[in-house]
Amino acid sequence: MKILMLGEALSRKGGIVSVQQLILEQADSTVKIEHIATLVDGSPAKKLLAFFKSLFDLSSKLLLGKIDLVHIHVSERGSAFRQSVTTLVSKLFGKPVVMHTHGSEFHEFYSHLPIFLRVFLGWTYRQCDRFIVLSESWKRFYVEALKLKEQNVSVLPNAVRIPDQIPRRIGGRDNEVLFVFFGRIGQRKGAFDLVQSLLHLPACDRTRLRLVMAGDGETEKLRELVLELGLDHIVIVRDWVSPQEREALSREASVFILPSYNEGLPMALLEAMSWGLAIITTPVGGIPGLIKHKENGILVEPGDIYQIADAIRSLLENNALRTSLGQAARESVLPFGADSYWKALTNIYSSTATQRTATKR
Repeated sequence: MKILMLGEALSRKGGIVSVQQLILEQADSTVKIEHIATLVDGSPAKKLLAFFKSLFDLSSKLLLGKIDLVHIHVSERGSAFRQSVTTLVSKLFGKPVVMHTHGSEFHEFYSHLPIFLRVFLGWTYRQCDRFIVLSESWKRFYVEALKLKEQNVSVLPNAVRIPDQIPRRIGGRDNEVLFVFFGRIGQRKGAFDLVQSLLHLPACDRTRLRLVMAGDGETEKLRELVLELGLDHIVIVRDWVSPQEREALSREASVFILPSYNEGLPMALLEAMSWGLAIITTPVGGIPGLIKHKENGILVEPGDIYQIADAIRSLLENNALRTSLGQAARESVLPFGADSYWKALTNIYSSTATQRTATKR
C-alpha cells in the first residue's frame, strides 16, 4: 500500500511528532509511507506558506493517482481547520482518509466554537472513512459530539518503544530520589502546580528529593518561580531534551510525575512506564484507562497541590511502593509496544481501503 501521511513537520517537538516518527520507522516492505508537513515552526507567514505548499504537494500526489490512502494527524485549534481542508482535498480526489486525533483539549476547543463552525467541523470529520482515537473515553466524545458512526471509530492507544532492559533501582531512607517531568511546560501540564506542591513537603523529605523538569513552553517563567520559592537547590528546569538525554534521565530516575489538566494519551507517560518508573499523574483524557490508582501508579486530582505533595511524600518514604508501582507500570505498557501498534495500524489501513473499494462497487 502507498500511504500519504499529513501532520506536523518531523523537526518539531512533541508527542504527535513522536507518533509520526514511530510509524515511519515501523513501516515495512508491505507499506510505503510518504510524509507531508502541514505545520512548521516559525512566523505566521512561514507557517501559512508551508501549509499552502502542503496543499500543493498533496494535490500533486493525488493527481498522479498513486496513493491508496491518506493518513491525517490532527489536534485542536488551527490544526482542526488545516486538516479539515486537507481532508476535503483528499476526498475531492476520491481517496480514503484515516483521521488520527491527538488533541488533549479538543473537547474544550470544540465546545467554545460558534455553532456554524461546530457544524462545519462535524460534517468534515464525518467525511473521513476511519477515525483513530486514543481511548474509549475519547471515542465516546467524538461519537456523541460530532455524530460520528461508532463503527468507523477505532481506539488505538499511542505506542512506545519498550527497552529490553531497565536499571535495577535500589533505594533506601537515605538515598536521593530523582523525580522527572517531561513535556510542554505550562499550566495545562500542571508544571507550576508541581513546583508549588514541593513547599508542602516536610523539610526532611525535600533534602532527599531532586526534580528535573524538561520541555519547551514557559521554561523561563518556571525558572523564575523556582527561584522565587527558593527551590533551585532541588529543582532543575531544562529546555527540551533529546531522546538520548531523556533516556539517560529515565535510567537514573525513580518517579515520573505529570499532573496534567487535559491529555490525550501522553507519549511521555508511556515512555516513563516502559522504563519502570513509578507514576504520579491525573485521571484525565485516556490516562484513567491505563493507570489504576495504587495498582500501577498514583492518581491525583488536577490542581490539587496537597494531593500531589502527599503522593510525592509517599513515594519518597516508601521504597517498596516505588519499586512495585514501577514494575506494575512497565508490565501494563508492554501491550503498547511498537510491533503490536504497527500490526493494528496496518489492519486499519487494509480494512479502510477494502471498505472504500467495496463502497465504490
